Amino acid sequence: MNLLSRRSLFAIAAVVDVALHARPVPVTAKALAARHNLPPRHLETVLQALVRNGILKGLRGPRGGYELARERRRVTVGDIVRAAQGGPEMRDEEGAPEPRSPLVEEVVAPAVAAAGEVFLRELDGITVEDLCRRVDKTGGSDHPVDFTI
Repeated sequence: MNLLSRRSLFAIAAVVDVALHARPVPVTAKALAARHNLPPRHLETVLQALVRNGILKGLRGPRGGYELARERRRVTVGDIVRAAQGGPEMRDEEGAPEPRSPLVEEVVAPAVAAAGEVFLRELDGITVEDLCRRVDKTGGSDHPVDFTI
């Protein structure tokens, strides 16, 4: 069972992708879309949420794109998931209304929120640096190693 939304999984993949490929030039949304088999318009709200939350930096212009806003060892997976889940336009992937009842509001929602906090604390222990090192160990990317921002 996957506890993360598709949106959160893509956000994590996008940040790691940017961390691996943003040197010497920023990564474009078009390049991200191609590498992850997604339509570019689908990415924009996720990427903008990551920019608003100080995880990515968006650069405009013909050589623009996205790069990390801070060192990859200072970005946790928990940060990325919180950014991806933030904002009312991002809370409900399927567009279904949220259930409202005393049972949900007084029992189910608090229990799920508490479990979610434990999950996010665990994700806070994983940095983008950790994920990039896993890519290096598996040989899963053809990027030059660059430890500077």
